[in-house]
Amino acid sequence: MSRTSLSFLRPYLYRASAPAKPEYARAYVSIQRRLAQTVAAENFTGPHDVEKQKRLEQLKRVKPLGDYHPRLVYSTGAESLPLRDFHAKYESIQETNPDVVSVFGRVRSVRLLGSKLMFLDIERDTQRLQVMVELKKLTARDRLEENFKSFKKVARIGDWVSIKGNPMRTSTGQLSILAAEVPQVLAPCLHHLPEKVDDAETLARRPHIHSLTSDEPGDILRLRALIYDYIRTYFIQSGFLEVETPFFDVNAGGAIARPFETVANELSNMSIRLRIAPELNLKRLIVGGQDKIFEIGRSFRNEGVDNSHNPEFTTCEFYEVGATLPSVIARTEQLLHGLHTAIESLRSTYFPSLTAPEGVDFSAPFAQLPFIPTIEQASGRKLPDLSSPLASEEVLKMFKDLNIDIPPNSTLPRLLDTLAEHYIEPLCHNPTFITHHPEALSPLSKSFVDPTTNQRVASRVELFINSREYVNAYEEENSPFEQRRKFMQQLEFHPEGEAAIDESYLEALEWGMPPTGGWGCGLDRLVMLFASKKRIADVLPFGTLRNVVSIAKHK
Repeated sequence: MSRTSLSFLRPYLYRASAPAKPEYARAYVSIQRRLAQTVAAENFTGPHDVEKQKRLEQLKRVKPLGDYHPRLVYSTGAESLPLRDFHAKYESIQETNPDVVSVFGRVRSVRLLGSKLMFLDIERDTQRLQVMVELKKLTARDRLEENFKSFKKVARIGDWVSIKGNPMRTSTGQLSILAAEVPQVLAPCLHHLPEKVDDAETLARRPHIHSLTSDEPGDILRLRALIYDYIRTYFIQSGFLEVETPFFDVNAGGAIARPFETVANELSNMSIRLRIAPELNLKRLIVGGQDKIFEIGRSFRNEGVDNSHNPEFTTCEFYEVGATLPSVIARTEQLLHGLHTAIESLRSTYFPSLTAPEGVDFSAPFAQLPFIPTIEQASGRKLPDLSSPLASEEVLKMFKDLNIDIPPNSTLPRLLDTLAEHYIEPLCHNPTFITHHPEALSPLSKSFVDPTTNQRVASRVELFINSREYVNAYEEENSPFEQRRKFMQQLEFHPEGEAAIDESYLEALEWGMPPTGGWGCGLDRLVMLFASKKRIADVLPFGTLRNVVSIAKHK
């Protein structure tokens, strides 16, 4: 653009003493803004592959790149509706409606019928709508035919576009919108959007592409939201108070696991840890006078990644003063049965791409299997006195006699866990409680001598479904003396760094903790169960820790 063609801007350009007319000033600022946007867009297009380069050149042939991402300005004289509301309002119409409506969505298909007619399918929030753009039906404007041709050239699957027009029913009976103006591109897609992606690396490193090419990720998000909402509502309606406890702690107690460690600069570079469970802080609130509390939140364990474990995961824990093991079992059965019923009643509407867990009966009461008798019956061997100093050696001998692989760091708790994996968990297809765990496996629960086996066992149950653990529940140890003994016992069982005596928690117990029942449930695993997925990575929006790291590394 030559300087002579901008002669009306000369007072502005040359800083003349005479003020410019307001309309001249506005025009000048508008041109400067457009030039600035164009320069920014041209200079910051990022890395190019051949496909992206072709798309950029196609877009630039129509207008500057800086003009393709306008602010969303709703049309005057038109009602702006999400696609879901559009369908609800106009589902019953049988012909073109005179209402003027504005909608926008992502283009899912483009169909050209000759030079003057095109159809689009747009999508937003799982809803789709057909758009009919016919040149002769568009409101007459300057450069109408040129703008129509330009839109046809650049519109492609993946673009976000807005349409202003009239609701209509096509001759084939499909609810649509008849465009009154040339659709506006709100955000062009710079890449080819495939119908389906099978490459595992692409799905892991680019989860947004997975969501754009499959209904499953969105359905899993809705399933997860339903599970969280149902559990939260269940506890609130049962009189529980929802609380939050800190993610950071010095000791990160409540379970046996390796924590993530970091440094707090504001605390003289003190080393702190991400919590491995919210349990101890929730029980501090019970000591402090709360009666029925629950928390839904994240926990972190600096351990391995496998099909059912991720270092970052979501749990729900509740604590109820006066609850005994039978009442906690009954509450668990009630909650799981109700959750299953709610999910199945909504499955076909809200997450149709997900299949229900096959052959699992959620009817209460759930089966129960006692830990020690079940192992003894299945193995044909009697367990030694598990309170004896020689218990580990005798159980190790049992492993050798039965030709069972010995786990690494073969402490007594790990050996007993392995026996449960081998002999009990395969029996748990339908929801099944494993009961009467040896005391060594449950340092935070009350314990007693089981008259059936004469072994010291915990007041604890674990719920297994399809041979996978979902719930861990017990009557809480409220004696500071017994709790100290059990913490000291754990120090003997576990390598350095995996167990510790939490003096602050013991001090809290000294103020008097009432008899309490507690419960923890892995929510990611519940999503896996009701989505019929075998890998936790398949139900996490960004996959496991490996996936999250690979996303950041992607070039």
